[in-house]
Amino acid sequence: MTSVWSQVVGQEPAVEALRTAASAAAALVAGEPDPHGGMTHAWLFTGPPGSGRSVAARTFAAALQCSTGTGCGGCSGCRTAVAGTHADVRLVVPEGLSISVSEMRSLVQAAARRPTTGEWQVVIIEDADRLTEGASNALLKAVEEPPDRTVFLLCAPSDHPEDVSVTIRSRCRLVTLRTPPPEAIARVLAERDGVDESTANWAASVCGGHVGRARRLATDEAARSRRDAVLRIPLGLRRPGDVFTCADELIKTAESDAADESKARDEAEAEELRTAMGSGGTGKGVAAAKRSADAAVKQLEKRQKSRATRTQRDTLDLALIDLAGFYRDVLVTSSGAGAALNHPDFAEQSREAAREWTPASTLRRLEAVLECRDAITWNVKPRIAVEAMVTTLREG
Repeated sequence: MTSVWSQVVGQEPAVEALRTAASAAAALVAGEPDPHGGMTHAWLFTGPPGSGRSVAARTFAAALQCSTGTGCGGCSGCRTAVAGTHADVRLVVPEGLSISVSEMRSLVQAAARRPTTGEWQVVIIEDADRLTEGASNALLKAVEEPPDRTVFLLCAPSDHPEDVSVTIRSRCRLVTLRTPPPEAIARVLAERDGVDESTANWAASVCGGHVGRARRLATDEAARSRRDAVLRIPLGLRRPGDVFTCADELIKTAESDAADESKARDEAEAEELRTAMGSGGTGKGVAAAKRSADAAVKQLEKRQKSRATRTQRDTLDLALIDLAGFYRDVLVTSSGAGAALNHPDFAEQSREAAREWTPASTLRRLEAVLECRDAITWNVKPRIAVEAMVTTLREG
């Protein structure tokens, strides 16, 4: 039977620390007075995009619920925690641009209950940097006075955990993840996803250390086509009109990707909600039930719109990361540094750009991409930010 830890790719130091803590947690449950291992009630997982923060947190949750305390992968606790169906593992995935105070208060109340089927009540909060100030304060109270047998696992999407409130951060044990090496990513694609060796090696070499991105590139032809279109932009800006064409393509690609990802899920959610609220029923009270169902569906549609906005921005950010990687490759090529390229399959284009542009103009282009990412983070309209960026990419 495969251990749950096999899901955490290229993070051996972190896995060792989490294994030790899970064993200490099992010893606490068994009644040992002061087991060693560093088990604590609050953890903060940080690392670069794609390093597997949420995967590491879910894996740790499975190990805490494991009947053997090892994360064996075969017991009911491991299987249900990994599948997301364990009654005592609560997962918060922000679907909008922030996590509200009302959502956090209800979560804290639920977390205060005793475990029902497992040994621990585990709360996983993905993208904990999206907590509003009120939500952070609500969580802080629970972290300061943690309920017995409750563990909070927070994930922050950066190498630096400063995005999370310092008062919460100071009460958490830090788990720092690194960018997984390409060979580790290629191995997991081949062994777990059945990707052929050549494709696995290619996807691992161009994904920027992002495991999820590597899997998508290896298995989704549309994702590969979108990446190719983005990386053709730098050398495709020949005429002034190309600025608006390329900006429009970037925005439409993000919107299309978000629509594809959201459509089926949105429709299923709306249908399930209508059914739960009594839609299609007959008899007394149907009119009132229909009004309640319509109101609930409107609230759902509002949340879905917020989720779609976030998905569009996340997709656009991936495209910008690819662009930044290309300009970095041009700088590496022009300097003769010999460092590994982010996009080795576009090495010829990098060489062509290095012949055409000065290092200073390449650096200005790279800075424009990074400034665009920052602008979108600060809620500048994506189209405005992208058009300003593409103008600089053409002019240098």
